[in-house]
Amino acid sequence: MLKSKTFMKKTRSGGVMKIVREHYLRDDIWCGSEICTECKQESPVLQRDPSIESNLCSYPHYVIPDTNVVLHQIDVLEDPVIRNVIILQTVLQEVRHRSAPVYKRLKDIIHEQEKHFYTFTNEHHRETFIEREPGESANDRNDRAIRVAAKWYGQHLEKAESEADALKVVLLTNDLGNKQKAEESSLLVYRCEEYIKSLIGNPELVDRLLLFTPLPFLCAFHLHDITSSKVLFPEHLPLSRIQAGIKSGTFLQGTFRASRDNYLEATVFVQGEGEDSTEVLIQGLQNLNRAVYQDVVAVQLYPRNQWLAPSSVMLQDEGAAKDDNEEDKEEEDEEKSVTEAARKPTGKVVGIIKRNWRPFCGMLNLSQIKESTRHLFTPADRRIPRIRIETRQAATLAGQRIMVAIDGWPKHSRYPNGHFVRSLGNAGDKETEQMVLLLEHDVPHQAFSQAVLSSLPKMPWAITPEDMVRREDLRHLSVCSVDPPGCTDIDDALHCRELDNGNVEVGVHIADVSHFIRPCNAMDKEAANRGTTVYLCGKRIDMVPELLSSNLCSLRSNVERLAFSCIWEMNHKAEIIKTRFTKTVINSKASLTYAEAQMRIDDTTKNDDITKSLRGLNKLAKVLKRQRIEKGALTLSSLEVRFHIDSETHDPIDLQTKELMETNSMVEEFMLLANISVAQKIYDEFPDCAMLRKHPAPPPSNYDILLKAAKSKDVEIHTDSAKALADSLDMARVDGFPYFNTLLRILATRCMMQAVYFCSGMDTDFHHYGLASAIYTHFTSPIRRYADIIVHRLLAVAIEADSTYPDLMDKQKQSALSTNLNYRHKMSQYAQRASVAFHTQLFFKSRGILNEEGFVLFVRKNAIIVLIPKFGLEGTVFFDAKHKATPKLVFDEEGPTLKVEQHTFHIFDMVKVTISLDASNIQHQKIRMSLIEPVVRTISGVSVPAPVVEPQAKKPKLDR
Repeated sequence: MLKSKTFMKKTRSGGVMKIVREHYLRDDIWCGSEICTECKQESPVLQRDPSIESNLCSYPHYVIPDTNVVLHQIDVLEDPVIRNVIILQTVLQEVRHRSAPVYKRLKDIIHEQEKHFYTFTNEHHRETFIEREPGESANDRNDRAIRVAAKWYGQHLEKAESEADALKVVLLTNDLGNKQKAEESSLLVYRCEEYIKSLIGNPELVDRLLLFTPLPFLCAFHLHDITSSKVLFPEHLPLSRIQAGIKSGTFLQGTFRASRDNYLEATVFVQGEGEDSTEVLIQGLQNLNRAVYQDVVAVQLYPRNQWLAPSSVMLQDEGAAKDDNEEDKEEEDEEKSVTEAARKPTGKVVGIIKRNWRPFCGMLNLSQIKESTRHLFTPADRRIPRIRIETRQAATLAGQRIMVAIDGWPKHSRYPNGHFVRSLGNAGDKETEQMVLLLEHDVPHQAFSQAVLSSLPKMPWAITPEDMVRREDLRHLSVCSVDPPGCTDIDDALHCRELDNGNVEVGVHIADVSHFIRPCNAMDKEAANRGTTVYLCGKRIDMVPELLSSNLCSLRSNVERLAFSCIWEMNHKAEIIKTRFTKTVINSKASLTYAEAQMRIDDTTKNDDITKSLRGLNKLAKVLKRQRIEKGALTLSSLEVRFHIDSETHDPIDLQTKELMETNSMVEEFMLLANISVAQKIYDEFPDCAMLRKHPAPPPSNYDILLKAAKSKDVEIHTDSAKALADSLDMARVDGFPYFNTLLRILATRCMMQAVYFCSGMDTDFHHYGLASAIYTHFTSPIRRYADIIVHRLLAVAIEADSTYPDLMDKQKQSALSTNLNYRHKMSQYAQRASVAFHTQLFFKSRGILNEEGFVLFVRKNAIIVLIPKFGLEGTVFFDAKHKATPKLVFDEEGPTLKVEQHTFHIFDMVKVTISLDASNIQHQKIRMSLIEPVVRTISGVSVPAPVVEPQAKKPKLDR
């Protein structure tokens, strides 16, 4: 049956266009139930005996949720207990339009066979499709469509079984009007909350209910019960006023970024035209006004005479929050002491444009009131406020890592309200903590779906004649790979050989991952979403399935592999004479570690082809590096650590900083050269859609701490250009202080901006500041970076080795992809650092108290931050420790210096500290440092602070 709808549409040019939309209705859309004999379905989804027991519904039944139930109670629907649910097409379409994240989660549930969720296309069924009536809103029409489909299901299933065994259909809605109309139509209908509470033997499901009750169901008593009568926060402005204010310039729109170090402070990042941006400082609970980290907010700037400076105090919220008076007093005291230059644009949050809430990991802080069901949840991320939840299983959840979602934040409540989502396991357990780490950094870590795995090549795999078309056979060359020990995902290999004309041929051979991952298939979409492989201590979260990452794409020795090669002809001055790109087949002759390659180069008795190749590469690499540095490339420093893991317990037994060899630099130089060569090629061919990578120059203010640190040792640093900075760092020396230059380079690294991917057609500044290169991209690691796969595809089209596809040439889509890749790359780095921090804690837990020498890296108002080079470890020495007398502290921001009693601390001062693990806070365990030398004495002669580790509290506490 065909329905058509005709309407007129005005075009941009002022003409009128007639639009006819056809809507097909069918009789052969099946109900999906096993008990049905009328529908001729091959594989029904809904079970004959839905085994869910309810006090309200003592009979077997299926559930039909309306749109709002799906949107607000998706956590409940994901629970394994909830099965045999009918998702109507009307509901699915509404959810898709209103919330992309919930829609994705719903689709994932539908694909889980054990959940028995069935999608019924009621909008195309002859008996359930309805037209919108005159004067009826779209929402009311959809509610009516849901009721019509529920009624049809009830009648349809009645025909299938005898009265005694008849399955019924229960409609769940939180809309009072929809519920009343359903009851008038003799439908079985309940509110979601009352239905969930009726389920027998599943009290934990009640905790997962979103603490949101529509106003028609909300009585005055319940409202008073949830919040206090005192208004704690200003009212948020309506969206219409916010939009008008932004348009007029009264308000600014930006992303809310809470501080890790001070829970009373945040900044709002306001993106301006092009590269311009502003950060607005927000201080005080009322000015923060219920904004949560990463929310998009509207802010109102204060007059310039009310601007404040960011706090230099490291403020740890370890107890109840201060009241407003105390908070205001602290800010007033600080305001008087700041200089005009230190003041930043300051304002207040006046409204929320978009909430970016997600489920948060953390722990339950049990209420002191006996039998209470209301407790505070403390998130693992210090930038997230505590969340008030209701749960009847608090005793069970104590000591566990759990996930909680925020439901809302009333103006009467000090904390947002939320609900329990799920338990992750016992706090401190390695598997649990690793799961928290992945979830908190939004690292996709689920097992690859069947759709992705079905895209893999069938085994046994071998190179076919078709694969050799448009490929060069380089299996005869002495190619080798050089990687860290234990590396199984080998992206790159190299070769170097003398040519008859006296020049040298150098080849960089990169795994041809794009041969296996074809555009727009399931594996390609999954890799694009993951963006990067994430390397944790002792674990790797692959971007692509292991069959590719560690086998078919990995350039292991003595096996034939497909590669994408960049081959140069050079003279002995490392000047490029000719460059060519080609798809190849190679057979690596050796998979070496950096140490093994270095030993071959240094061993004068070895003269085989591989060793000769390595020596040639190393010699050219030194020339290339010298040329780069002469152009202004920066050589910075950051301490990386390597753990030695016990093979049985998997606990760290030793911790060392990584040592770099000549071979590390050798590989790096040729990877950089390949990336630059490919970047130029794809930009020349595709100036509007090349995926490139840039590194913006830091704003001058970023260098303040570096300049002050150098000045404290009478060293001058120039930051006019990358070359000026590089030359200054090369000359920065202090007699009797050999580690000074390394410390200075570590500080310089902290001043840098983040390098980012971008689409060439959407930007004009391509420069890579750190490498002093006019253009750059990533080509050399396609097994672990999706950007490299896109670059491979562009290069393949450029040399006519592969065909293009629409998305590759769409600069808008390339730009959107770049944004996701930048986000995934950043979160991957944060996850790796968090993994190192956790394993460092495990190491010190087993080692007890250690005394080590270190250097002051930063000076704060009440603390110094110390770097321990031996372990690549940073820690804070506080001088205003709790339960101890605070010494006299004088902070000079210009130095910066901190005078503690009679001793003054400068940046780069050598100190000696005790290092131990402070486990008194079960969720936020941290490395504690206490000062041993210099001994700082008060007038009474007592050292400050005493280098003694505080005893662990009898009952572990939670801080914010």
